[in-house]
Amino acid sequence: MRSTMMTTPLTLDRILERARIFHDVQIVSRRPDRSLLRTTYGDLYRRARQLAQALTAAGLKPGDRVATLMWNHATHLESYFGVPIAGGVLHTLNLRLHAEDIAYIAQHAGDRFLIVDDCLLPLYAKFRDQVHFERVIVVRFDGGIDHNHEDYDAFIGAHDGDFAYPALDENAAAGMCYTSGTTGRPKGVVYSHRSNVLHALAEALPDAMGLSMRDVLLPVVPMFHANAWGLPYVATMVGCVQVFPGPHLDAQSLLELMSETGTTLAGGVPTIWMGVLQLLRDHPGRWPLADGLRLMVGGSAPPPALIRGLADHGIQLHPAWGLTETSPLASFNRLRPELDARPPAERLRYGAKAGIPLPLVDLRLVNEDGIAPWDGDSVGEIEVRGPWVTASYHERPDAADRFSDDGWFRTGDVAAVTPEGYITITDRAKDLIKSGGEWISSVDLENELMAHPAVAEAAVIAVHHDKWMERPLAVVVTRPGAQVTAEQLRGHLKGKVADWWLPDGYEFIEQIPRTSTGKFQKLRLREMFAQWRAPEGHGAAPSTTTD
Repeated sequence: MRSTMMTTPLTLDRILERARIFHDVQIVSRRPDRSLLRTTYGDLYRRARQLAQALTAAGLKPGDRVATLMWNHATHLESYFGVPIAGGVLHTLNLRLHAEDIAYIAQHAGDRFLIVDDCLLPLYAKFRDQVHFERVIVVRFDGGIDHNHEDYDAFIGAHDGDFAYPALDENAAAGMCYTSGTTGRPKGVVYSHRSNVLHALAEALPDAMGLSMRDVLLPVVPMFHANAWGLPYVATMVGCVQVFPGPHLDAQSLLELMSETGTTLAGGVPTIWMGVLQLLRDHPGRWPLADGLRLMVGGSAPPPALIRGLADHGIQLHPAWGLTETSPLASFNRLRPELDARPPAERLRYGAKAGIPLPLVDLRLVNEDGIAPWDGDSVGEIEVRGPWVTASYHERPDAADRFSDDGWFRTGDVAAVTPEGYITITDRAKDLIKSGGEWISSVDLENELMAHPAVAEAAVIAVHHDKWMERPLAVVVTRPGAQVTAEQLRGHLKGKVADWWLPDGYEFIEQIPRTSTGKFQKLRLREMFAQWRAPEGHGAAPSTTTD
């Protein structure tokens, strides 16, 4: 027997059509000059359709790639819809990458058109001779444009927005993003209309983001990275106010924007929220924030001290986990009701985990012994599969080893999972420290170090050891005006981790290098301290010590 249900395709024009319901809801964008531009969902609906018309008139064919080099603002949101509803593929270029990497990515993707902010034209000029865009369309804020470029408003303004959607296949490509290339050349992930729609539906669930039309959403996560965490699609689907920070991502600018707009949910990496927490501590009461403000954090595990510190200011921090390859949300942290009666310290430990897998995402742990149990102790590499998880990379047959023989994606994240389904990311596989044949988690050490009141940031890396092969080195940034010694930090860690985990050294620097997405750049740290050697006698093997 066959179903009697309709087979309406899951395509992004269905989400854009919902914008008509919320036609008077605001979209707020901070411009490069810091002024606020207020538009509406009605504007989004009209202008996205004008963009689709303009691209079609310019010769866009199904599957053609349209690159963007833009900050977070309303026009970038228009591209998130206007390109795919025309049958094109939105390709967001990561403006924080080296110019040569941006050129490589644009060429590898085969981008035909570029939409670029005028303030980013100097960046474009650095790789212009290495790419072959047919048309360059400039979003003007303050600057002018030369004869080789077109004005975005004029480009779409020649059309009335009375756009007839083509017959879109839900499995057709709608967008693409490249990984940040920390382990070789960046790799392209291609999202479908179907994957984006399903991802948005799952994100909005009450036990995930719980986003509704009553929210005011501030995406700090760049729209040029990891599918913008799917936020443009889920926000438009539910009709909440969207607030875009533009290029102003410092803690003070974000707090001013959250205070002025009544933000109820924001998403960003831990380093962003560390800066926000520091300012809240330094200037109590200066920025009145919405009651029950929720912050979503991804990119790396947040230290429990960050969760506790934000809670002191009435702010809830919800870790999430995923990668470019998972669209990217694969898990989200909300505490199950049976944890409510647990002691506060235990609830905090659970609250710092990467959450539980979203519905429709299958997750398993794999180690040298096979599939590991979800017992909270057994560790293995996370492998996932699901309707918004990539099954391959764009034209990269050399990356086939990232997928198991039975079709699961190998994430490179090492973790344990509790019987309740909560994921604890132990490390990236490449960042684990193997000392005397046993593994040390750099994440656990970093979290404990950042719990010290004098420590602003800490990263732990592996350094060579003649006897034990690798030993941990802690690289520390102290809080402004604070002082702490290596011995004091060692004493702080004593008893919190196994003795043989204790770092062999502590190096104090002014700032930890960041990747293009704001994570600690451990590869750069390993280069900086490649010649570092522990003092004679330091280091211990697990067989000679006790916890």
